[in-house]
Amino acid sequence: MLASCGPALCTALRRAAPGGIASFHSSARRPRAARVAVVLSGCGVYDGTEIHEASAILVHLSRGGAEVQMYAPDVPQMHVVDHSKGQPAEAESRNVLVESARIARGKIASLAKLTTADHDAVIFPGGFGAAKNLSTFAVDGKDCKVNGEVERVLKDFHKAGKPIGLCCISPVLAAKVLSGAEVTVGHEEEEGGKWPYAGTAGAIKELGGKHCVKEAVFSLTPFYEAHVDTKNKVVTTPAFMCETELHNIFDGIGAMVKNVLKLTGK
Repeated sequence: MLASCGPALCTALRRAAPGGIASFHSSARRPRAARVAVVLSGCGVYDGTEIHEASAILVHLSRGGAEVQMYAPDVPQMHVVDHSKGQPAEAESRNVLVESARIARGKIASLAKLTTADHDAVIFPGGFGAAKNLSTFAVDGKDCKVNGEVERVLKDFHKAGKPIGLCCISPVLAAKVLSGAEVTVGHEEEEGGKWPYAGTAGAIKELGGKHCVKEAVFSLTPFYEAHVDTKNKVVTTPAFMCETELHNIFDGIGAMVKNVLKLTGK
């Protein structure tokens, strides 16, 4: 077979496959895909997971070849918000795990079952659910408490040296639980409404974290902005903390996911 392919190609093939053409069809094991847990906080920006952010995370993980399992705490939501009005729906209650199953298309498990032994990384989308259901940040600010299972997961992945990705408001979880962690929620000034939640940066500092200013839109850098805390293996991006076009949010989350996968070494 090699004799019929020409001298130059024959030489290249032998160099690429010292064992001959047959070595291209060997049973050598391929690298295992990164196993990533995604932690949801309900379904809907005002009382749960920001759906666009969750979807973007899942698309980028799929494109990166990762194996994904979704989780959520099996607890009641802080409250239910009528998204058509932006107001709480009185006398209505919902469960975070049950609502998160909408995004997961039913394939979801209780957060109590999430362990570092089964996953190489964990990612938390944003949405007010991170500040209402995964923590009490929306009510208590710097004095907030983090859901016990969420705190356990963050500490376990940090202790295991496995990467943690967060976007939008969810970086406050890392700031609260992982003292000294570097995170970003974008800018520290509202700048005429472009960064409506800029005050969160100050709260992150009060929680014990270090805030790093990052963009949510394309700049002269070769990718949209995500901050990588290499020491703690925490990767964050502003996402909807910025009033910008959806494609910018999508690409910023892509930068976060790409860096999370890179840190897994898979």
